[in-house]
Amino acid sequence: MPAFVLLVHPRGDDQPDAGYGVTATKRLGGAVIRNRVKRRFRAIIRDVFPTHALTGADHVLIGRPDALTRDHERLTTDITKALAKAERRLAERQRHSGDGAAA
Repeated sequence: MPAFVLLVHPRGDDQPDAGYGVTATKRLGGAVIRNRVKRRFRAIIRDVFPTHALTGADHVLIGRPDALTRDHERLTTDITKALAKAERRLAERQRHSGDGAAA
């Protein structure tokens, strides 16, 4: 089961910044648990986002129950892979929309 859901939304403005948000719902547990999950995500974001985040896009990480127990290195690897996958999908979507505009 994935430890998180990553949502990426290109803003469409000219700002190169990568925004982020972290969500941990009450389904995960009490405030202590939810805050721990959010701290783990923020620590990984500090390490990973400067090099892997999509520029000009907002990112939202939604915590799942495994986010609390998953090894830090594995969680970091999973988020890095998810960012790469989001980048590929966004590029593919832009390529398809570009094809549609040219036809």
